[in-house]
Amino acid sequence: MRFDIITIFPEIFDSYFNTSIIKRAQVKKIIEINIHNLRNWATDRHQSVDDSPYGGGKGMIFMVEPIFKAIKALKKNNKNNKKCRVILFSAKGKRLTQSRVKNLSRYKQLILICPRYEGVDERVAKYIADEEVSIGEYVLTGGELPAMVLVDAISRLVPGVIKKESLLEESFSFVSKSSIPGKESLGEYPQYTRPEIFYPEKDKKVSWRVPKVLVSGNHKKIQDWKLKHFKKI
Repeated sequence: MRFDIITIFPEIFDSYFNTSIIKRAQVKKIIEINIHNLRNWATDRHQSVDDSPYGGGKGMIFMVEPIFKAIKALKKNNKNNKKCRVILFSAKGKRLTQSRVKNLSRYKQLILICPRYEGVDERVAKYIADEEVSIGEYVLTGGELPAMVLVDAISRLVPGVIKKESLLEESFSFVSKSSIPGKESLGEYPQYTRPEIFYPEKDKKVSWRVPKVLVSGNHKKIQDWKLKHFKKI
């Protein structure tokens, strides 16, 4: 799985992508993450990538030409464009869900466009991007955080990044076997770890206990308990 991220602030990604699971996946060459500075495809000596909008309005928007050239260059070495998808992060885009993450994980290459300021020329969404994606009903200063969210969510599903056992037991897919066949339910159930009994005060008059069923060793009862306390989102 290859991720190509287009941004004007490439340094934003350094810390997150060079830590923990994402870093190990790159070292093992299971995933490949390439950060590209949009200014490399600018056409003037000032490396301009944005301009004021036609019709007036505050702020600046990304121009279509640098993005078009960037996408063309990044697709050049990809012989099978059907395995590539171009995503533009946008507040008006479709909501990112676990189901959509799974669909996107089937591609070989994802090209992610990170807007800044007041957005991008609408022709990018209309003619260049395959889809617009939003990670929530709120406005961010740019598309870099959504790009990190998407890369993280998809990378977890790439074989070899995380152990299969962990994915099988993760809460988002837990109820799929017990609900309508072929239809997945999204949500979470409560989880606990040691100590079995925690005393928040020194006098031990108050205790916070792990539900007894979870330490019973009875796997059937534990499974039933998880189903009972599962909360959909």
